[in-house]
This record gives sequence, structure tokens and C-alpha cells, in this order.
Amino acid sequence: MFSPARRRCAQGVIAASSHLTTSIPSFLLPAFLPNAASRTFATTAPCFSKIGSTPLSIPPEVTFKVIPPQARKGSRIQPMSTVHVKGPLGELSMEVPAYVNINQDPSLPGPTLSVEDSSDAKQRAMWGTTRAYLQNHILGVSEGHSAILRLVGVGYRATIEPTATTVQPEYPGQQFVNLKVGYSHPVELGIPEGVKASTPQPTRLLLEGPEKEVVMQFAAKIRMWRKPEPYKGKGIFVNGETIKLKNKKIK
Repeated sequence: MFSPARRRCAQGVIAASSHLTTSIPSFLLPAFLPNAASRTFATTAPCFSKIGSTPLSIPPEVTFKVIPPQARKGSRIQPMSTVHVKGPLGELSMEVPAYVNINQDPSLPGPTLSVEDSSDAKQRAMWGTTRAYLQNHILGVSEGHSAILRLVGVGYRATIEPTATTVQPEYPGQQFVNLKVGYSHPVELGIPEGVKASTPQPTRLLLEGPEKEVVMQFAAKIRMWRKPEPYKGKGIFVNGETIKLKNKKIK
């Protein structure tokens, strides 16, 4: 029935299984069987995104519009739909991945996001991320985003200047942040377009704008010039940032 080579292989398998049965205790045998059936212990239902499935909160003065994608002939890139958000503080737009669907049913409390395949890791990750970005845009055009920077140090202060000597303006009417944070020269940084900066106090810098990413990125750029250090507690702190002080190094 079998060839000699196959017959010898089958005999070896039978001998190995018989040897395994005689040498291993019976209560350990199921764990060492070569074809032991895999068991699953997960009895809970799959957990979907709690942030992504939450409806968007749109104030009455904000316009939320979804523009469907336009297919390009001969393009391999899947087209993405565009969301336009317009409010009293400005207008923002954002491209939404093709696998993210936005349901604008009037019976719902707000637009709801869903994905085509909730078992895909990338789609699950972008589900909540896309919803968070859209909600930040809605909040930005209605109320705005802000960042408060605290300058802690002897002689540290900031001013807003209409011109700069070391930086060229990027757009007409651009203002500049002038920092004095312990260097031999003042640090001049151009304020991004759409961001408003003010100094309520010499050691306080207030940044405001409709786009949260631009505001916080500019705040991080300012902070890079004097990061908080843990020995004297000096530096530029963003919002409620704190730092744990260390003891002095003793040689």
C-alpha cells in the first residue's frame, strides 16, 4: 500500500507516539500532543472604538459639510473625501480616509463615523483619530484653541514685535515673538498665519488659533529654546506642565 520510505516514516511516527504515551504522565499528555486542538478563552464581545463611534458635537453657528471623493482616471491612489468646517473664527478642511464613512442622519444627535472593516488594525486606529481631529476642528472654528507659556528664570521675558532683524517675514503683516531667555542675543520667531499671540505679563505668552495642531506646534517650537531643567526649575513651560526637581550634583 505504501512505498518503503513512507512505510518507515509511518512506523517512526507510531513508535514516537507510543513512546510519548508511555513516558509522559497521563495528565500532561494533552499538552504535548502534536495536533492538540487550540482552545480560546475569550468569551467577551469585540470591543469597538468608543471615541470613533461617539457622535460629533456641532454648535449651531458651525457649518459641517462633507464633499464626496472625485475618482481620478488611471490613478492607483484611492480618493479621499474632504470635510469643510466653517465657523465664526475661520474655516478648516480635512481629508478623510476612504474607508471612514460619515453618517449625517438628521435623526442622530450629530454626524457619526464608522469604518468598513472594524477588524483591520489600521482602520480601527484611524477611526478614533479621525473623529478626534474633526472634533478639534469644530471646536477651533467655534471657540478656538489656546496655549499659555510660562517663562521661569531670572530676566526671562517675551514681547510681540511687528518687525524682526534676524528673520524675514513669510507673509504680509506677520508679527514676531521676541524671547529673552538667557542668551547673548534675543530669539526672534515668526508667528504662523492664523495664530494670534499676546503677552498679558512679561513672563506669560498666550497663543490662540483655530487649528490646534498649528498652535501646539508653535508652542513646542518656542519651548525648544529653553526646555525646563530639573535642578533650578528654569525654562519655558507649556500650559500646566510641571517638572520634578532633583538634588544638586555633589562631586
